[in-house]
Amino acid sequence: MRRSVFDEDHESFRQTLRSFIAAEVVPHYDEWFAAGIVPRELYAKLGELGLFGISVPEEYGGAGLDSHKFTAIQYEETSRAGVSFGGSGVHVLLALPYLLMLGTEEQKKRYLPKFVTGEEMWALAMTEPGTGSDLAGMRSTAKLSEDGTHYVLNGAKTFITGGVHADRVIVCARTSAPREDDRRFGISLFGVDTSSPGYTVGRKLDKLGLRTSDTAELSFVDVKVPVEDLLGEADKGFSYLGSNLPSERWGIAHGAYAQAAAAVRFAQEYVQQRVVFGKPVASFQNTKFELAACKAEVDAAEAVADRALEALDAGELTPAEAASAKLFCTEVAHRVIDRCLQLHGGYGFINEYPIARLYADNRVNRIYGGTSEIMKTIIAKDMGL
Repeated sequence: MRRSVFDEDHESFRQTLRSFIAAEVVPHYDEWFAAGIVPRELYAKLGELGLFGISVPEEYGGAGLDSHKFTAIQYEETSRAGVSFGGSGVHVLLALPYLLMLGTEEQKKRYLPKFVTGEEMWALAMTEPGTGSDLAGMRSTAKLSEDGTHYVLNGAKTFITGGVHADRVIVCARTSAPREDDRRFGISLFGVDTSSPGYTVGRKLDKLGLRTSDTAELSFVDVKVPVEDLLGEADKGFSYLGSNLPSERWGIAHGAYAQAAAAVRFAQEYVQQRVVFGKPVASFQNTKFELAACKAEVDAAEAVADRALEALDAGELTPAEAASAKLFCTEVAHRVIDRCLQLHGGYGFINEYPIARLYADNRVNRIYGGTSEIMKTIIAKDMGL
């Protein structure tokens, strides 16, 4: 079936990105994987390539294109090559929407030019050691000073992707106590400068997968945050967080589809080269049937991901539809990657092979951005159940 979601400009971008990955990422990726982090210089190169400014208005140094299709291509091409751009996905997919939606003109002029070039990398800090899906239960606080010039931030965050390299982090904290009838009231968002006294990056967490993505613990002890770095209105942060969830969940869905497609490609190449009992593994009926079944599932995931992408760009993707796309595509990827790893035999368990890294990277898709169980709850509620 012909895929109609991308046009000639998108495909031209794909070829540029594929060439960049081959020249600038693949030759060094094993070294980055062993180190557990990509070099900071990579972000400057991604900025030069224009990846960070695609959706940023032209007056702030970007291309001004209101579309997620270029991001989708990035997911597909990095998965195809078996590599990652570290924590930079958070910079664009998670942090940028808040800057565009909530930033004042002064803030946009101050933040966005450096955002586009990669000179200033951003991350998003919501999760706390004792608070995951229940964000209303967060304990970090930001109290307005008596003279009204700054907030004093105290607390801790964990699982913060991009947290090691970040120059600024959108931190969610309580500025007021929750109301009896509204636990979500009282949360605010701040664009915190990571060089501020009292701001500390703790451990870079040792993860099962996504090893080149710098995921860290953060702590704040009497960090002074200028009132000029409050994003949006005070106490209304929870509603802002909810507004970006459809795009975040589409991103995870499309990324999972791209991983599943890459897994089939890796497995197909491997079984054609690997010889057992004097014959290529690809010649056995079980191999053919397994890959055919995987290909059918990937085709279905592609259709779901593309439909969600079109709806997102049209401003029509609902929270329930995003949850459905995430649930379906991540579960497909889980099944497909597992079966493709099995076809690699013992080599599938060796990190030298991209299928092994893909297997580990994929596992978090059913956890972050809302677990599969949360997705089912959202879908069921939308069904009136």
